[in-house]
Amino acid sequence: MRRTKEDSERTRRHILAAARKVFASQGVTRTSLEQIARAAGVTRGAIYWHFADKTALFYAMREQVSLPMVDRTGFAWFPADTADPLASVERFLLGVLRTLETDPATRETFQIMGFKCEYVDGLERELSLHNNRCTELYTKLAGVYRRAERARQLRKGLKPAPAALATCSFLVGLVRLWLMDRAGKQVRSKAKSIVKAHVDSLRRM
Repeated sequence: MRRTKEDSERTRRHILAAARKVFASQGVTRTSLEQIARAAGVTRGAIYWHFADKTALFYAMREQVSLPMVDRTGFAWFPADTADPLASVERFLLGVLRTLETDPATRETFQIMGFKCEYVDGLERELSLHNNRCTELYTKLAGVYRRAERARQLRKGLKPAPAALATCSFLVGLVRLWLMDRAGKQVRSKAKSIVKAHVDSLRRM
């Protein structure tokens, strides 16, 4: 019985890996369970044994990874007692990039969600979750920038709320450009210096 359960879990992981590849290749909407079954080398019945439908399969694939900006990943980089609040922002931004660089499943899932997914019908709640997490990130950043303002580290005339919104917008744009730069010549090779330039632009000189 134990071997049967292990085999079942192995098949489930295999199906999820195949689904991620097919979703990334042709998009979630255009992907059928039959195509995923062929990619995984299993029957459609095997897929239905583990997942009720394609939406359930998508969310299971999604939940296999922890996505920066969406799953609170990296929020711990904002300790309240740091002497340099802006440095914690830089560490967080670099941590997001490091996750994309080192975790293929996270990177591919981000690509699917950013470029290969229509947020309609059963997938609307994922977009709502993403919006909620961005709001949480904005709130966290605003708190960091308030501490930086009190420490006289924030650029003169810059207020915490606009600074937090600017960093959220910067990060969303940077991640999309990073993902599109498959050759690594325009953004990926310069990403660390881009992050530093952003944080330096907020810092009182």
